Amino acid sequence: MAAPFTLLDLAGASRMPSAWEAAALVLIDHQREYVDGKLPLTGIAAATAACGELLALARRHGSPVVHVVHHGRAGGGGAFDPESHGAAMIGGLEPLAGEHTVVKGLPNSFAGTTLAALLERLGRKELIVAGFQTHMCVSATVRSALDHGYRSTVVASACATRDLPDPLGGAPVTAAELHRISLAALHDRFATVVASPAAWG
Repeated sequence: MAAPFTLLDLAGASRMPSAWEAAALVLIDHQREYVDGKLPLTGIAAATAACGELLALARRHGSPVVHVVHHGRAGGGGAFDPESHGAAMIGGLEPLAGEHTVVKGLPNSFAGTTLAALLERLGRKELIVAGFQTHMCVSATVRSALDHGYRSTVVASACATRDLPDPLGGAPVTAAELHRISLAALHDRFATVVASPAAWG
């Protein structure tokens, strides 16, 4: 049987990570809910550190930075209530002056937000993407980015997720397995997945 291959490889697409000079960094849902809130993620400390490395790289190269944050229903006490601790950005990952913040209410960061218009103004046609959760908002956003004409690079170590129940009644799907499979699916057609910020040397 032939070795597995991706659709992007079949098409001869570049697998080089996006150059900082051509890209905008999009950090998704780097919020306290995933650290010590209602949805703690496996490996969040290491992933947060990797997000910090990406922010430092973007700032060093003068690349645009877009912080995407999720807001749920206000005042209801649910996840990402904008009035709660969980909606706050993780310490050390907050925007600096001149960086952009987009608020969303759905997994896809383009849906019902200003992201598409903002990226068009920034004039970058490539995205470097990281954040939370791998299988949810990262995946939904990267898939939509292709529809909007963007080439994406996803940084694996700067993403994280959580265990999920198996809808077919089997053993729970572990966070590590879900993370790996979600990235493999994106790498097939929607993005180039790199292991860590070390991809940029």
